[in-house]
Amino acid sequence: MTIAIRPATPDDLPLVAQFIRDLAEYEKLAHEVRFDEAKLGANLFGPRPHAEVVIGELDGTPQGFALFFHNFSTFEGRPGLYLEDLFVRRAARGSGLGKALFAHLAQLCVDRDCARLEWSVLDWNTPAIGFYQSLGATLMDEWTVMRVDGDALTKLAAV
Repeated sequence: MTIAIRPATPDDLPLVAQFIRDLAEYEKLAHEVRFDEAKLGANLFGPRPHAEVVIGELDGTPQGFALFFHNFSTFEGRPGLYLEDLFVRRAARGSGLGKALFAHLAQLCVDRDCARLEWSVLDWNTPAIGFYQSLGATLMDEWTVMRVDGDALTKLAAV
């Protein structure tokens, strides 16, 4: 079995959109998926992309993806990569594709002089947590994710 990781192209937009939907279904969050595919494409492949995507293939067939963007560590004074989404189709799990996607992102971090690679994981997703720990990741238990969105975001912007 041959594993390949490649940058996504605009032609991959329907595939990326389906991977996002598949991930949301796995995470029991399909009801929260509300993106407009054209707007997603503009944000990923337009003149000023806000994120990047790589596609993971097994024997030439797309089986997973990783969507990520740069963040910045003021303490390190260097950028980092934030992994927003990583998904491998059920049939391809255990093939090494997930590890290959992480290795690819780690190499991008090294090549781009990034201080770290970070992501969030749902606390109930013990298979993923175990997998991430096997790669050397550590849980950041002392940190809590915060978010402002929807009406609260609009209200805050008007202050």
